[in-house]
Amino acid sequence: MQVKNKGVGIIGVGSYVPEKTLTNKDLESIVETSDEWIVSRTGIKERHIVAPGVATSDLAAYAAERALLDAGVSADEIDLIIVATATPDMLFPSTACLVQDKIKASKAAAFDLSAGCSGFAYGLVTGSQFIQTGLYNKILVIGAETLSTILDWNDRNTCVLFGDGAGAVVLGEVPAGYGILGIDLGADGSGGEFLKIPAGGSRLPATSESVSQRLHYLQMSGNDVFKFAVKVMGESAVKALDNSGLSSADVDCLIPHQANIRIIQSAAKRLKLPMEKVIVNVDKYGNTSAASIPIALNEALQDNKLKNDDVVVFVGFGAGLTWASCVIKWYKEDKTVV
Repeated sequence: MQVKNKGVGIIGVGSYVPEKTLTNKDLESIVETSDEWIVSRTGIKERHIVAPGVATSDLAAYAAERALLDAGVSADEIDLIIVATATPDMLFPSTACLVQDKIKASKAAAFDLSAGCSGFAYGLVTGSQFIQTGLYNKILVIGAETLSTILDWNDRNTCVLFGDGAGAVVLGEVPAGYGILGIDLGADGSGGEFLKIPAGGSRLPATSESVSQRLHYLQMSGNDVFKFAVKVMGESAVKALDNSGLSSADVDCLIPHQANIRIIQSAAKRLKLPMEKVIVNVDKYGNTSAASIPIALNEALQDNKLKNDDVVVFVGFGAGLTWASCVIKWYKEDKTVV
């Protein structure tokens, strides 16, 4: 899909990660693993973990406040809050409603979006449509996760991969020709079994038996997810570029979902991009699911790796199975990113 009419882009960015870090060396005392094993297979060296009692809405609110400050926008100006998350505070109310109250955005509508690690890109595309139609002017899109709370710390194949964090952007109108140029969204529900939390929903409500069987923790078929990701990341990015009327030769910066360094390298190879054009921080944060792209975006801005007129590609994959790509011609007023 090619995006036309008015320009809709990112006018403010913010992120937040918990202070506590959990290194690979720390994990060696928890499960049978090693720093060498984790780094060689994933590229991850450490991840950030929430303190007891800290929830997804807390991280989301911190990131949202930083994005608002960066945009020079007050909470009263926000028309809609979209929170992409796989780890909501609770089944209902939505985490977005809790964030709305925390940041005092009393005029904003609010809802959660569930698309796994693709959630932030799904949220960008969803939010942009409200601005394209003229219904809303400014929208907060937040990717936030506390994945440490749903990990089975006895399962060395999954507990080493994930971390906690949040990233937020403010969407608004930008000059014509800038902002979101093209997108690609997709899903393959036949792969839903590959990445899931089996219990806690209507299919398998919580019981003492489901708890004792550890069915409320994340389960993943790693090989199946890896094969899917390697295939779909490059394909989706190419489709979004095609829909923008651009090619990989036009790309100045690729910001992929930070799940695994080998998957990231595969996507770069498919786009024929040198790794110098790829934002990578999986080593510091692990897989933060829907938060990974906005956290990486914020770091890219802090490190002066993005400038106006750059063509930026976001691409992710996640539970569902889902995938999402978004091509943006970058335009943002020069303000301090926090």
